Amino acid sequence: MILAGLAPRRRLLVVGVLLLVVVLAAVLTVRACAGRGTPTGYPDQSRPGPVLLVPGYGGSRAALSVLAARIRATGRPATVLTLPGDGTGDLAAQAATLDAAVRTELGHGARSVDVIGYSAGGVVARLWVARYGGEHSARRVVTLGSPLHGARIAATGSALVPDACPAACRQLAPGSSLLRGLDGTPLPARLPWLSVWTEDDQTVQPPDSARLDGAVNAPVQSVCPDAHVEHGGLPTDPLVTGLVLRGIGTLPPAAPGPTDCAALRSAGAA
Repeated sequence: MILAGLAPRRRLLVVGVLLLVVVLAAVLTVRACAGRGTPTGYPDQSRPGPVLLVPGYGGSRAALSVLAARIRATGRPATVLTLPGDGTGDLAAQAATLDAAVRTELGHGARSVDVIGYSAGGVVARLWVARYGGEHSARRVVTLGSPLHGARIAATGSALVPDACPAACRQLAPGSSLLRGLDGTPLPARLPWLSVWTEDDQTVQPPDSARLDGAVNAPVQSVCPDAHVEHGGLPTDPLVTGLVLRGIGTLPPAAPGPTDCAALRSAGAA
């Protein structure tokens, strides 16, 4: 061995240096592994990151493609997720897919993400926050026409045609065990959340199932009284787009009102 030919003092010095290198390498490895774990701090509200969009029941990515393109036009990356089970399977599995997408963005260097959930995708976002500590990696969340407390159509399907009502359908029925669990879980105080819906919604009934304690709640008619937006039109309506862009911006979250109507429509139509 090389050490055998060294004087005793020189040998001790070399061994000491080698031990120091080993210890430093171990410390760096531990820190690196810790960095790949679940974040524990809170995102910097002044530094927006990439945006993840979660489709609704049925998993149609096309429904969010226009909104995603509009967000990209502002210079921010925006990705529409592909949900397992065509977006009709277990919402817990969909939340796990969202978590994997978040971890991928963080692994690529993002400091945080913004999450937009459309329809049932908003319930997925809510479930992800509750089960994965999403407030530590999501800077902001925006939901559009989301049945956060269930939808009557899901209850009807579950009761009348159970064979045609897959897992997500049953879970979206008001009073389901999944929704009861979420109702009993307060929204994290440090997570800005904007919930947008329309009173013209004929799919999510009642429309104010989208109302969430602790969030900024914004029915579009409270902003523009003349707004006529149906459920399927939420992701492409200029007013809603304006609300989304403001919601994922850097201004402190605030409830919009009629004085904001024209500006929001203009921002969403640009």
